[in-house]
Amino acid sequence: QVPLVESGGGWVQSGGSLRLSCAASIPTFSNYNMAWFRQAPGKEREWVARITSGGTTYYEESVKGRFTISRDNAKNTVYLAMSNLKPEDTAVYYCAATRDYSAPRDVLKYDYWGQGTQVTASS
Repeated sequence: QVPLVESGGGWVQSGGSLRLSCAASIPTFSNYNMAWFRQAPGKEREWVARITSGGTTYYEESVKGRFTISRDNAKNTVYLAMSNLKPEDTAVYYCAATRDYSAPRDVLKYDYWGQGTQVTASS
């Protein structure tokens, strides 16, 4: 069983909105810090947003005010609501889970990953 499954990606015009979902089938989901990363062609995977097990949220500077991360522990799901999308947001978006608190931007600290969902914002 795939531990994390993303959905909700697609194509939008610049300025549009999308909401990504990540359904988790990992034990004790509520104990995990969840994050969204993205990877554009030819670039490294970069951290976008994080929500801790306690519900505290953090954002990469370029998405602050446009993206909102949230979680529903009853549904074992984490979301990323994206608005005012820009062409530079185009990437494959991945969700990830970790119990680590030391380095939230470090991909090596994450225990579980999804397969990714493509987001394209066209000008």
